[in-house]
Amino acid sequence: MTTTHAPRADRRQALTAWALLAPGLLVVVALAVVPLVLVARNSVASADQYGRVSGGFTLDNFMRLTDPVYAKTLGYSLGMAALNTVFCLVVGYLVSYYIVSQPAGRQPLLLLLIIVPFWTDFLVRTFAWITLLGSGGPVFGLVKLLGGDGGSLIPSQTAVLLALLYAFLPTAVFPIYASMRGIDPALREAAADLGCGWWRTHARVIAPLTSPGIVAAALLIFVPTLGVFVIPVLLGGGKNLLVGNLIVTLYTEFRNQPMGAALSMVVLVLMLCSIAIAALILKYRNRGTRWSA
Repeated sequence: MTTTHAPRADRRQALTAWALLAPGLLVVVALAVVPLVLVARNSVASADQYGRVSGGFTLDNFMRLTDPVYAKTLGYSLGMAALNTVFCLVVGYLVSYYIVSQPAGRQPLLLLLIIVPFWTDFLVRTFAWITLLGSGGPVFGLVKLLGGDGGSLIPSQTAVLLALLYAFLPTAVFPIYASMRGIDPALREAAADLGCGWWRTHARVIAPLTSPGIVAAALLIFVPTLGVFVIPVLLGGGKNLLVGNLIVTLYTEFRNQPMGAALSMVVLVLMLCSIAIAALILKYRNRGTRWSA
């Protein structure tokens, strides 16, 4: 009897599990898988005279992305994304270390102070940077007060980098903080007792142990930076566009949906490559940890 009822119970549990998972799976398929498949199909389709998808199969859309105009935008976007990632990781590491160094009861408040400004709409926060860095803003007034005669930072690449750093800083802080919080404080004390200074302690002890959070933060910053399109337009004057701006332009102004879909797939491939590199880094890091143990 037990043998007979066991398969039925297993099937019943399996059906119950699938029934509970079904709504979530439907949402994922409808909002993620289906749009991705459509974009992938449109990326190898031809465009009619109005820029709409007309069917067929061609790789010309990807070949046209090798044009110097598109290649320049892609190279600039990769450079800005890498630069923003480095800035966010450095500042996020320092902020995370400061928070971890505080008493446990104060840490949630500090994390809350970091996230509260981001409850405001992204576009509103971007316009706030125009006020801060503009000719009538406090930064310009402070420079004049100190005797300088600098002009407005809007538009400029400096303003774009500052806004990107501000936009993605919490994305760096929280993963790094989560990894750094699990480090035993006794390790820092042991490193200090062995004669390690601040830099050496972080280079040999804290940073390696925080590497999972650092890699995760880099992954969460690099790819989304490529898709930002509001900041370069409002703070950079639209002179140097990121990939996100170019995709929007291809879909709206140029009305070339297959080209926009092809560029979107290139960004997706870059994202997958970033995930693969991050996975390899963590894999070799874990392997090195086992060997050293």
